[in-house]
Amino acid sequence: MSTNTKALAAAASVAAVLAAHGAAAQETEKCYGVSLAGENDCAAGPGTTCAGTSTIDYQGNAWTLVPTGTCEEITVTDAADGMERMGSLEALDRDLPA
Repeated sequence: MSTNTKALAAAASVAAVLAAHGAAAQETEKCYGVSLAGENDCAAGPGTTCAGTSTIDYQGNAWTLVPTGTCEEITVTDAADGMERMGSLEALDRDLPA
């Protein structure tokens, strides 16, 4: 699956969550494990500094801000290994850089 297709799928997932909960100004929370490589919000764990520094799709310690209450509803099914990934409110020990 191409990077553009992955990015489109991730954007569509986030857009669907936003549409379901309204796009009005809302509180946000960190959601780990749902960012594409280089598209995380700040601090992707040890060895990274800030936004855009994750190196692996759906890196477990990289987070993206999402509307409060939606993180654990986000499911990513286009991971390279075919395994389903779910968002988490805490950093994960999966899909970490070597």
